[in-house]
Amino acid sequence: MTDIYMDAVSKLKHFIESDLSQYAKDRNYDYGIDKRNNVSMLSKFISHRIISEYYIVEKVLEKYKLTKAEKYIQEVFWRVYWKGWLEHRPDVWNDYVGFNTSSMNKKDLEQAYKGTTNIDCFNDWVNELKTTNYLHNHTRMWFASIWIFTLGLPWQLGANFFMHHLYDGDPASNTLSWRWVAGLQTVGKNYLATSSNIAKYTAGKYRPNNIIEHAEPLTSSKIYNVNELDFSNFRSNNDNLLVFDSNLDFQFINHCKDRYKKIYFVLLLNDHRKIALSERVISFKKALIDDISSKFDQSIILNGDDCITLLDSDKTFDIIYPSIGENLSFINLYKKSDKTNFVYNESDLACWKFSKKGFFNFKKNIPDIIKKLNSNGDLFT
Repeated sequence: MTDIYMDAVSKLKHFIESDLSQYAKDRNYDYGIDKRNNVSMLSKFISHRIISEYYIVEKVLEKYKLTKAEKYIQEVFWRVYWKGWLEHRPDVWNDYVGFNTSSMNKKDLEQAYKGTTNIDCFNDWVNELKTTNYLHNHTRMWFASIWIFTLGLPWQLGANFFMHHLYDGDPASNTLSWRWVAGLQTVGKNYLATSSNIAKYTAGKYRPNNIIEHAEPLTSSKIYNVNELDFSNFRSNNDNLLVFDSNLDFQFINHCKDRYKKIYFVLLLNDHRKIALSERVISFKKALIDDISSKFDQSIILNGDDCITLLDSDKTFDIIYPSIGENLSFINLYKKSDKTNFVYNESDLACWKFSKKGFFNFKKNIPDIIKKLNSNGDLFT
């Protein structure tokens, strides 16, 4: 059986040694599924924290100075920033998953889902998404722009479509990126795909002549208050640890494993999700959990129903905080406050305090964040 964790570590090492030096220059090009060395292709591991953002930054800086790898490190930190931004505004997630689809034109939606629109590049990307469970980041932006402004479909359903098929589907990055394209994230500033931009960055493969290149951003009357985060770590005496697929941080779990008699790994199936995942995505998540759990003698794998039963027992639990998304919604619904204790990654807490505003504010603090990450131990040191 493939050691997925070691495979991820190996892929990171290869990217750093062979391809990272060209990343800033080449990253926006989508050369197709047979030429992906201009990007790291690590997103499916990072989104589940098989390897964490902080581990990646650490390894990159072992070879490069920050100024030489700044663009890649910024892109890695975008993921942390998105998580923090959403933590400060949890109602953004709640409103997204609560979107009412009853008024939709089902024919237009089905054509988009099936890739049978009159836009060839979009149709090809639908097929690529379904068959590879991945799209290049730049292509995701084009795809979302066409979905929203050319096809006139709700951004929420496009975000659902991505979550359904992407191996690297991440609640924060996916939700907020779709909002950004729509013009809701940075209010009044949307992203519009253009034929010339698509042609340039697909090396001439596509040049669609039937997409909307000028449109007003979407608007919303909803104003989201910024919540202050009251997260801190408490050293409990709990004997059991709960881990969800969104935070399978091997290094973190390995560091604290001796504190626990049992480590329970939880994979929610679609009966406990508001956004249904494809069989391939569920199988991928299962493979990740199988791999990480196999490294710990005291591990047990649970589905949602098993987890509910366990939470109703007399056991007490530490829970590695899964961040806003399906897993957190689930655990908040069924946990008993007197029997459970969230454990937070101290590096997340250090970063999230800079995530209240736009990324520019976060970005200017990256050098100081890195110094803090290098000097501080984690909860269990």
